[in-house]
Amino acid sequence: MPQEISIGDFQQLIRDMYFEKDEARGVEGTFMWLMEEFGELATALRTNDRENLAGEFADVLAWLVTIANVVDIDLTAAVAAKYGTGCPGCGKLRCDCPDEGKP
Repeated sequence: MPQEISIGDFQQLIRDMYFEKDEARGVEGTFMWLMEEFGELATALRTNDRENLAGEFADVLAWLVTIANVVDIDLTAAVAAKYGTGCPGCGKLRCDCPDEGKP
């Protein structure tokens, strides 16, 4: 596996490895796994568990990609459409939105 991997390549990798299981589990079951991984990430962040932090971020990303695969969303296209030209709020490459609002 390459050291660097694009969003599209990662999405395809996850699809190739897990799609049959993911599709059978469905969005609801897969979403519950994503929430469990968010909990594990929260624990690693709260306890400053540097040893597990990178793995938990990777797990959250993998389960998010899994849901996108199940509902047939191309994440590369989605990210490019929403963030490719700048902040969705103010439109600038360096966000100038007020701190109290998103993003």
